[in-house]
Amino acid sequence: MLKITLVIHSLSCGGAERVMSTMANYWANHNQQVTLLTFTDVDDVPFYKLDSKVDHQPLNLAQTSKSVASAIANNIARISKLRTAITKSNPDVVISFLNQTNIQTLLATRGLGIPVIVSEREVTLNSTLSKVWKVIRRWTYLSANAIVLQTKASLEYIPSQWQKTVRIIPNPVIIPPSSFETDEQFLKPKSLLAMGRLESQKGFDLLLRAFAKLPSSTSEWTLSILGEGSLRQQLVALRDELGLTERVAFLGKKPNSYQYLNQADLFVLSSRHEGFPNVLCEAMASGLPVIATSCPCGPDEIITNQVDGILIPPENIDALSAALAELMTDNHKCSQLGTKASKIIDRFGLSSVMNSWENLIDEVRT
Repeated sequence: MLKITLVIHSLSCGGAERVMSTMANYWANHNQQVTLLTFTDVDDVPFYKLDSKVDHQPLNLAQTSKSVASAIANNIARISKLRTAITKSNPDVVISFLNQTNIQTLLATRGLGIPVIVSEREVTLNSTLSKVWKVIRRWTYLSANAIVLQTKASLEYIPSQWQKTVRIIPNPVIIPPSSFETDEQFLKPKSLLAMGRLESQKGFDLLLRAFAKLPSSTSEWTLSILGEGSLRQQLVALRDELGLTERVAFLGKKPNSYQYLNQADLFVLSSRHEGFPNVLCEAMASGLPVIATSCPCGPDEIITNQVDGILIPPENIDALSAALAELMTDNHKCSQLGTKASKIIDRFGLSSVMNSWENLIDEVRT
């Protein structure tokens, strides 16, 4: 039995959090001892359900800092408490997700002799990290036994000093469970679906403008957007300004996203940049025809253009609108693309991806 300790800041509704929850549940169900450490407190309920066999330990380390001095003190305390928790879990390997948490995990495990794998999810390194944290990251990542990226394209964004320890492991694609099927109707017929955080990265402003440019022949189509974020008010205002109030709905965060995917007719990813878009893979696994921007990084390694989806240039509103109009008026092409899209499970299935993780664990432990 392997003893695996996983570390992530929180278990909110993000893509990294979904992947880590999936990994924890998989290993717990394959007779491994899994400890999952989060920085939040006991009141922060995981958005994604954890198996009862996963030992989830909220460490209450997510306090905000009001000054540079308090930030330094808080981080020293976090690293100390994290080191204690990791030591108590007595792991064979530690796996951490997300940049700042990765840094703190590497500092907390220095000198313990425990193999540490960190996963850099924002592969373009287009993060909100301060210059100080970026300098610390460049140094601390050198001590990682392995750095996991999700796409080959992301290699061009990382420092050359990291290259020797980098491994590429995509996110697993989960087959939509039959338990999510329901007679309740969430979406209208002729429904376009988009999902993601309401932030600039996801390009929902571009999507709204592209949707507003659609020809009258597509007037029966509606757009539903799942997710929350800091730009909600701005996006709602833009929707209303474009005269789309009756055709575009912002539905908030939904734990049952598969029910929406099962009822949608078309899926769109309008991102400016990505790490590895889980929602795109889930839409394809659900058999939906998909349109995605060929942004860095991920979609180009997921979609074969005009075979199992359509790729359009990022931040190109006219191209996005034209692709939407094409599929909204061509049922035969939609059916062809959706059938091919569902084969994504053959490339990124859970067992295959988890086998890659297990091979990496064996590698760093030798």
